Amino acid sequence: MIRLEYLLRRRTDLSRADFQSYWREKHGPLVAKHAVTLRIKKYVQVHTLDDPLNEALREPRGAMEPFDGAAELWWGKPEDLLDAIETADGQHAAQELLDDERNFIDLPRSPLWLAYELPQVNPSPETIVAREESSFLRLIYPLHHLPNLSLAEAQLYWRMHHGPKIRRGAQAAAIRRYIQVHMFESPVAEALCDARGTHEPAFTGHAELWWERSELMAALGTPEGQAAFASFLEDEKNFIDLPRSALWLAKEHVFINR
Repeated sequence: MIRLEYLLRRRTDLSRADFQSYWREKHGPLVAKHAVTLRIKKYVQVHTLDDPLNEALREPRGAMEPFDGAAELWWGKPEDLLDAIETADGQHAAQELLDDERNFIDLPRSPLWLAYELPQVNPSPETIVAREESSFLRLIYPLHHLPNLSLAEAQLYWRMHHGPKIRRGAQAAAIRRYIQVHMFESPVAEALCDARGTHEPAFTGHAELWWERSELMAALGTPEGQAAFASFLEDEKNFIDLPRSALWLAKEHVFINR
């Protein structure tokens, strides 16, 4: 499986509430309408929450302001995406989606890239979804790597050193699920960015974590939980360019899941 990660900033004339409402009620069904033509296996909207915990996460890292959300789409393999957008029907569908994106997205400031997943803490079955009506929260953490590291070096450290650290501290930090999503360079992603006039660079990838809210709050109040979170942050400094990265809590809206 591959996935497209699309971090969204809203148009400046829209409130976040209006942006998210249009995205969920108008654009989401439009993507679902074209799912078969574009061979999309899964489509999830991740809506940023206005939550005081966002600032508590951002401040010690000096991180960027959160995006307004993230669109996530999955395909079985890269060829499925390529084949879909090379057909006349696929090109028509892609153009219709792009035309609608202009109604609510600040396209130049909304980066996108292709990626693959590396599950780290994963329940079986994978049933945790931070739906709007549930008590679960999802953290999305797009990161840029330090300038003294190459993309390959940063992703290797993330995978081989930071991932095991999170796994060891997962119980103390009440983490229910943790996935690393690593960007890979692709001419398809470049073409999608060019069509949108996107000038924001792709991120190295992003981390995604799920908590049950009451469990997270309890962990933040224990010495073991505080030590785990402090160790996570200290290790992030070894490979993440924190001021150029962002993290926030969100809720998920699943439109397609095949």
